[in-house]
Amino acid sequence: MARPRILVLATGGTIAGMAGSATRHDYRPGQIGIEDYLARAEDLGLQADLDGRQIANIGSEDIGPAIWRVLHAQIAAALTDGAYDGIVVTHGTDTAEETAFLLDLTLATGKPVVLVGAMRPADAVGYDGLRNFANAVRVAGDGRAAGRGVLVVMGDRVFAARDVRKVRTRGSDDAFRGFPRGSVALVTPSALEWFGAPWREKSGARYTFSEHLPDVPIVYVNAGLDPDLIGRLAGPNTLGIVVAGVGEGNMPESVRVRLAQLASQGIAIVRASRVDEGLVDREPDDDTNRFVAARAFNPQKARLLLQLLLAEGIADPAAIQAAFDDPYA
Repeated sequence: MARPRILVLATGGTIAGMAGSATRHDYRPGQIGIEDYLARAEDLGLQADLDGRQIANIGSEDIGPAIWRVLHAQIAAALTDGAYDGIVVTHGTDTAEETAFLLDLTLATGKPVVLVGAMRPADAVGYDGLRNFANAVRVAGDGRAAGRGVLVVMGDRVFAARDVRKVRTRGSDDAFRGFPRGSVALVTPSALEWFGAPWREKSGARYTFSEHLPDVPIVYVNAGLDPDLIGRLAGPNTLGIVVAGVGEGNMPESVRVRLAQLASQGIAIVRASRVDEGLVDREPDDDTNRFVAARAFNPQKARLLLQLLLAEGIADPAAIQAAFDDPYA
C-alpha cells in the first residue's frame, strides 16, 4: 500500500513555541520553522511522506483575514492536487476553533484537512506537540477522514470543526471538547477509531471565502450592562451583531430594546450564549425583534457564520436562521 503524501502548512503557535527552559511557564509561540519541525518529526516513524510550507510563524491570537486568505488558497490548491492525500495545518490553540470553522464552511471536503496544535511549548516537560502532530498525520492520511469537513486533533481525540472549542487555558488532555457532539474519533500514533460515518453529503464548499468579512462585533452581556455600549460598538459599517448572552442567550430588557431597534434598521442580530455548552433556541419574541438564535454555535463561531452569510448578501433573519439551524444544508 502506497504511503500517503501529506502537505503540512505551518502557522506557528505553541506547537512551534520555545520557552528556553523545560520548566518555565512563559514562552514565545512560533519559534520553530517548518523545516526544523519536520526534521524533529523524522524520528517518529510516521507512515507518511511530508512536504512542509511556512504560512506564518505567530501566536494564533494574531491570526486573521490576511493569513486566512493565504491558508485557504494553499489548502484549496492542495485539495485539487493529485500529489497530496491530505493536509495538516499546525496552528495555535487560542483561535484554532475559529480558523477550523471558517475553513470548514469555505472548503470542499474531498480530502482530509486537519488542524493540530499543542498546549505546551516544544522545550517544555511533557511537550504534547509531537504526539498531537503524529496523530494529525495519521488522521490526514486516512481516506475515511474525507467527507467529515475540517477536523481538529488534540489530546488523542479528533473533533469536527463545527463542534470543537477550547475549554481550558492549560492542560494537554482535556483542553478541547466538542459540542453538541463530543469527539468524532480516537487517535494515537498507531491507531484510529472513527465513531460514525462521514456526515458531509455535499462535497463542495458551502460558502465563498472572503478576506473582506463584514463588520460584526460581539457584545458580551453582563449583569447591569449599559445599553449605550451597543451604540459604541456598532459603527457606520456594522452589518450584524452577535450577542454573547447570559443563559440561553438572554440580555437585560434595555439591551434587548436597543438591539431590536437596530434589527428594524436591517442590522442582523444573533443571540448566542456566554455559557460554554448548551443550545440557544428561538424564543417567542425573536420573530417580533427580528433576532436569530445561534443554536449550538458559541459567539465566535456565530460571528464567522454570520459574516459569511452577510458577505453573500444573505440578510433576511429567516434565511440566516435557516443557516444556523443547518449550516451544511
